[in-house]
Amino acid sequence: MEPTREQWYERRIAQLEAQVRQRDERIAALECQNAQLAAQVARLTEQVARLSKNSSNSSKPPSSDIVKPKPPACRGRGKRKIGGQPGHPRHDREPFGAEELDDTRRYQLDRCPDCGGKLSPGRAEARVVQQVEVMDRPVEIIEHRSEACWCCRCRKHVYAPLPPAVEKGGLAGPNLTALVAYLKGVCHASFSTIRKLFRDVLKIRISRGQLVKLIGKVTASLAGMYDDLLARLPGESRLNVDETGHKDNGKPYWTWCFRAELYTLFKIDCSRGSDVLIETLGREFDGVLGCDYFSAYRKYMREFSVEVQFCLAHLIREVKFIMGLPGKRTQVYAERLLDALRAMFRIIHRREAMSPGKFERAMEAARTDVINAALWAPPKCKQARNLARRFRKHGDAYFRFITTPGLEPTNNLAEQAIRFVVIDRRITQGTRSETGQRWCERIWTAIATCTQQGRSAFEYLREAVNAYFHNQPIPSLLPAGP
Repeated sequence: MEPTREQWYERRIAQLEAQVRQRDERIAALECQNAQLAAQVARLTEQVARLSKNSSNSSKPPSSDIVKPKPPACRGRGKRKIGGQPGHPRHDREPFGAEELDDTRRYQLDRCPDCGGKLSPGRAEARVVQQVEVMDRPVEIIEHRSEACWCCRCRKHVYAPLPPAVEKGGLAGPNLTALVAYLKGVCHASFSTIRKLFRDVLKIRISRGQLVKLIGKVTASLAGMYDDLLARLPGESRLNVDETGHKDNGKPYWTWCFRAELYTLFKIDCSRGSDVLIETLGREFDGVLGCDYFSAYRKYMREFSVEVQFCLAHLIREVKFIMGLPGKRTQVYAERLLDALRAMFRIIHRREAMSPGKFERAMEAARTDVINAALWAPPKCKQARNLARRFRKHGDAYFRFITTPGLEPTNNLAEQAIRFVVIDRRITQGTRSETGQRWCERIWTAIATCTQQGRSAFEYLREAVNAYFHNQPIPSLLPAGP
């Protein structure tokens, strides 16, 4: 029996409803799958951004970059040849002065080398070649003898006293001791390398134990200088501070760098917390601290009302990192803030061409633009919201340099000073005792301060060791007052 028209329509409607339900279920499953894939893409994009951190978008040092990013290609320019470029001034080494010459040797012809004719004195200046040479044995060995004398009354031998510098120096004089310190501290040379240099070049055999003793003497000679600079830190009006990791016999330590206007001091400590700042600068530090946004500096600022200039270079790197995170709103937010920061730095770079009043007005306007860009409509991205919260809480600490003469908007001074320490750590693998820590603190301080002042580190080491051997006051690293 065939179904009626009504039955056929009911059956057809049931089939269509079943198809619709199947399609709805399929659409719901696809939407769920799409949401899961979108979440996975966002998670992987954020993970790629974290793994892609380098020195340009984070606080990581340049030495940690596995592959250096290629510099942008110069538009409108072809590939330049290696060497001096057309139009650039030539740079020649200044010749040695007459007082620096040990000998002058003259060469003159009797006959013309071309025709054999007789020669007369020429009017042109002589052709001069100044040559520096290392002597076969560039050391002097002196034997100091204290002759024995017999005392009939005391019934014993007595000896004439040797000069204090000879007694204290022992095998190596002050110049050679300073040279060992220079090779070890400035050149990052190991004791084995120094031994080979002494054996092959100076023709002297010296043990590792003797080299360790020499380094100990230099450490002692720099103690007064280091303590003097350490005592001056709390009274500085401006300080840039940074810290980096340090290994001592496999244990994690931290090297702190304090850079003042005239000197740089390094301090090795087992802590990376604010207690190091309290111990070094005190609870009543009245200067301005240039630093990054690390929590130890924020705690020191909060508890003791210390004025801080947070590093704008670190901020720019953080904004660049946020720009690489997923989400159009996040990227637009970061790009807007980065444009405001770039505009501020364009004003900073034109400071010399502007009057003080005009510069301050331009900087105040740029400051307002940066703060507005950071606070206006932050996206739901965690990093962006944290950055906006930071500006609400500590925004003024990024612009202290506008009203503080001589204060830098970045912490580049401390970061540049600490770069030498990072290189030394990679080569020497750290220290193995407290004695090694004291040596590193003092030699790094001497080297960085001499570099900062344009002085010779070797000359200062020689003066310090010589004064130590003669029981005289250690020379200061600071220039004499007016």
